[in-house]
Order: sequence, then structure tokens, then C-alpha cells
Amino acid sequence: MPWIDLATWTAAMPLLAGLVLLRRHWARLPMLPADPPPQPVASVCLCIPVRNEILEVAAALEGWLAQDHPALRIVVVDDGSTDGSTAVLRAQEQAHPGRLRVLRNDHLPPGWLGKNYALHLASEQPEARVADWLLFADADVQAAPDLLRRALAFATAHPTHPADILALLPGVDTVGWAERAVLPLAASAFLVLIPPHRVPLPRHPAFCGVGAFTLVRRQAYDAAGGHAAAPLEAIDDMMLARRMKAAGFVNRVARGGPDLHLRMYHGLGELVRAMRKNAAALPAWWLLPLALPPALLIGLAPVWLPFAGHPGLALLLWLLVPAMAGDVQQRLTGRPMDLLWALWPLNVLVFAAGTAWAFTDRLRGVNHWRGRDVKLR
Repeated sequence: MPWIDLATWTAAMPLLAGLVLLRRHWARLPMLPADPPPQPVASVCLCIPVRNEILEVAAALEGWLAQDHPALRIVVVDDGSTDGSTAVLRAQEQAHPGRLRVLRNDHLPPGWLGKNYALHLASEQPEARVADWLLFADADVQAAPDLLRRALAFATAHPTHPADILALLPGVDTVGWAERAVLPLAASAFLVLIPPHRVPLPRHPAFCGVGAFTLVRRQAYDAAGGHAAAPLEAIDDMMLARRMKAAGFVNRVARGGPDLHLRMYHGLGELVRAMRKNAAALPAWWLLPLALPPALLIGLAPVWLPFAGHPGLALLLWLLVPAMAGDVQQRLTGRPMDLLWALWPLNVLVFAAGTAWAFTDRLRGVNHWRGRDVKLR
């Protein structure tokens, strides 16, 4: 029947086009120099927000404290943690005086999201005020000892158009079955949407900021208003890049993994809650219910296409998506392919659950993350 054929190709073509874009964008994603020549030593202040990160923060700090860049200072803002993160942070602070400082913040001012205020507070500290560069990184990110030095070399390697804001794409560590089945291919979807070779072009709309690693010139950060310019923006990394590029600053993106990696979420529950938070941040959030039917149609195509008379196309999609997207993930993580990637249609179910939850949050006028509701108006 014509309508079945229409639905078939409506579902298949976005998947096939996405794979083409993924491979094209991956081929154009720059790599950091492996061994850059000596550079003038620029001061860097790493700003890390922490809220209940007991499972990951110790390993993350060890990696940053081991950086071979001598002019690095670290400011951590403990955003009301209740899970034992505070004790870990204080112990690290005592072990590394002068290199690491921890601030405890138990009061979130009205009109701010917790992470945004933590980063703003860190950026206002003396170490950050005098730094040449600010580095924003989440509390679960682990970095190789030479990563910062290589990133600075890349950011300044273009004599006529050095970067003012540099984002690095990390590798994603996965442990549980839900993380292994969902996260690697979801991470690939980000690269589908971001053409890295277009991000530096001043007249192109593409921009990129990444929570795992966003390096920003201090003067450019101030000129764009910093995090204070959008205190309720949940996708703070991307929107900071957008504001800075709109202000005329140069935005670049490069490959960080496997030297930069993180375990983003622990289990299926956190995956759904993360989608809830991010979907609620979309500008046209009232259209979220309209996005669910086409998303399910496309994401579950391998499941329903055999019943529509297209078993060969279903099998092709089922195998092609994890093979092509998985190759990118292997390169970003340095780890072999996982057979659970064959469960990639589960991505759309996580998206659907998180999106439905996000819609109810927006109807209530709140952003919810890590046990905290923040009024958006």
C-alpha cells in the first residue's frame, strides 16, 4: 500500500542520512597534536561544579591534578552535596594546597540553575579572575596528564584565527547494560548534528560547547556575559558557545577521547532523568508531544519494517547503525565493539520517556535535576 511505503522511507531515510553525516563529520573532526612544541605558558583556571558525584569525582580530580601544565589552578564548587562528595573534596584540597580550592555553596539564588551558578561562582574567584583561560568541566570527567597542554596548543595553533572557545568531544565509559546499549549511539547522534569543520566559520550557524571540556579565553567569556547571561539555560555548554560565537569569537571543536572520557550516567534511571532535563531545556518545548510519533516511527523502524513487508531493509538498518556509529565510538573510547549496541532502538524509548517527563516539568514551570526543582519563571 502507498502509505506503508511512504512510512517505510520516511523512517529509513533519516537514519541513512544520519549515518552519512556521522561519517562525514567524523572525518572532519580535528585531533589534538600528539606532541606539540613548547608554548608560552598560559594560566588556566579549571572550574568544576559538584553535586552528589561521590562515584566519580575522586578519579576525575586525580586526573586534573596530574596535568603537566604548570599554570593550572582548580576551583571546585560543592553545590550542596549530601552523598559524601564534600569529604572527598576536602581531603583532596588538603592534599593539594595551592593547586585546588573547594567552595561550599548551600544557597541557590532565585533565577539560577545550580550548575550555572556554581560555574559563575567559580569564575568569580581570584584564581579565575587573573587566568588567561577558563576551563569548564563536569565532575565526572577524567583526562590524560598531557590533555590540557595539547588542547592549549591546538587552540592557539591558528595564527590568524586562534580559538576563543574550544570544545573537546570525550569518550563515554559504559558499565551497566542500559548504558552500554544506549549511550554510545546517543553520543554519536551529537556528532551528526554538529559539523566540526563548520563550527569555526563566523557566518555559519554551527556552534559547539561540551560539558566535559570547554576551554574559554577569560576576556571573551566576560565579553559574552559568561554564565550570568543565561542563568536558567539548562544546556549551558552549548548556549555559552552560541553566545560567544554570536559575539564574534572563534569557536572550534576537536576530538578529546580516549584521552578525555567520562561515565555520564549510572543505569537506566539516570539516563531517563538526563533526557528529562535536556529535553525540558529545548526552546520549543511545547512541541515535544508532536515530536514523539515521528521519533518512534524512525527509532523503532527495524522492529516494525518486517511487518510492513521490508525485512531486508529492517535487517540492513539494524546492522548498519551500530556498525557505523560503533566505529566512531571505538575510536573515541579506544574500546572494542559491544554486542549490546545491537539494541540501539532502545534509544528512542529512553527519549520518549524523558521527553514525556520533560513536558510535565515545563507545564509545572520547573527544571529538575539531582533532587532539586528550580522555577523557570
